[in-house]
Amino acid sequence: MTSVSSAALTNAMRYQQMRMQADLVKATKESSTGRVADVGLALGARTAQSVTFSRDLDRLNGIVDSNGLISARLSATQTSLGQLSTAAQSLLSSLTSASSGDGANSITQSAGNSTLQQLTSILNTSVNGEYLFAGTNTDVKPINDFSAAGSSAKAAFDASFVARFGFTPADPAAANITAAQMDSFITNDVQPQFFGAGWQANWSNATDQQIVSRIALNENTPTSTSANQDGIRKLAMAATIVSSLMSSNVSKAAKDTLISRSTTMVGEALSGIGQVQSQTGIIQKRVSDATDRMKTQVDLFERHILDLEGVDPAEAATRVANLTQHIENSFALTARLQQLSLLKYLT
Repeated sequence: MTSVSSAALTNAMRYQQMRMQADLVKATKESSTGRVADVGLALGARTAQSVTFSRDLDRLNGIVDSNGLISARLSATQTSLGQLSTAAQSLLSSLTSASSGDGANSITQSAGNSTLQQLTSILNTSVNGEYLFAGTNTDVKPINDFSAAGSSAKAAFDASFVARFGFTPADPAAANITAAQMDSFITNDVQPQFFGAGWQANWSNATDQQIVSRIALNENTPTSTSANQDGIRKLAMAATIVSSLMSSNVSKAAKDTLISRSTTMVGEALSGIGQVQSQTGIIQKRVSDATDRMKTQVDLFERHILDLEGVDPAEAATRVANLTQHIENSFALTARLQQLSLLKYLT
């Protein structure tokens, strides 16, 4: 009686529906992804090979994504270095005019001020929350503003002038400073502020150490630069001297000396910045080449994985359609079976 009852038939249909619905989920997944729903069941002993390929593919894709961020940082660094070079060229033009007597002291001083402001702004550029010229200390602004209130760099420069000559640059006695005295002041008092302990103490928060990134499975390279580069220091030193002393009361001979020294430093700064640009360009090329190689490897791994796990899209779509039709028929038949009743038959 149980095997031919309407309840037994209804339950049998329900169980069949549950199996078909489970198969439909798997078939739908295979149809949408193009791969088997259960890798272990489909591949058996070859599952380990598929897992290894997938793991290596994930590693490659992770490095490719990382290289995209590195490339963006290097591109922004190149742009900033170009802006530094432009600022240095502008200061050099002003110094050249001043040395020939064609430029007023106030104009040259303004050029020094502008260069310092541009230098500070450019070196404190950040990308994705990381400062480009901070070395490994990427969460801290690499350069302190010389013109800011309470600037320790400006205080150190002013103090060194007073310590050397016994008066400020605005004092009338500054007119007696000789060319030799100014040259000695620049060499012995100013230069240590930029190429000695004074640079880290008053100017820079950057580290000399660069960020080293993995750009391929077996290749690492430095992918950042630092505000502590010699070219940047020389540009900051020249701009500081010009900004602080060109409109002061120091003698013409002393100003000629500081113009000559500053012109030389800016020229060396341009050379140093150009060298950093070249190094950055080489690194950009290495990152680009490494990314291209890994994308080729990614394509190979994806093909291997597809060969192992891939399904025929047409067959998967057909199975989805057939299962959907069977489930709909099953629901309809179940509904009719539920209408069967002995009482209805007897009446």
